[in-house]
Amino acid sequence: MIDHTGINVSNIALSKRFYENVLETLGYRICLDLGTSVGFGAQANKSDDPGGDFWISEQTPHTPRSHIAFRANTREEVRAFHEMAIRYGGVCNGTPGFRSQYHSSYYAAFILEPDGYNIEAVCHN
Repeated sequence: MIDHTGINVSNIALSKRFYENVLETLGYRICLDLGTSVGFGAQANKSDDPGGDFWISEQTPHTPRSHIAFRANTREEVRAFHEMAIRYGGVCNGTPGFRSQYHSSYYAAFILEPDGYNIEAVCHN
């Protein structure tokens, strides 16, 4: 099981605003803000890292850009994620819908975030 992961972003203020609003649709919040690094998490369990499980840090973005999928509990959350991401500067990389090539209930949306990382919200039911 992965405890936490992160990416480098070129503009921490821009990315913090983007992720704070987009990830809120999935129950995430800022857990720890260190100025040049910000940790986000849903904090569903007492054993969750109090700093969050997804981090952004202001440094040169990774090359090549990675793909990160965030779990959504409902299809409505997937749609809200997509809508909020577009509102805050993301570029659609796949509208909300079924991706039956993965499995029959795979419902997801894909966004290129401000630094070009391909982020996804996915619901498996």
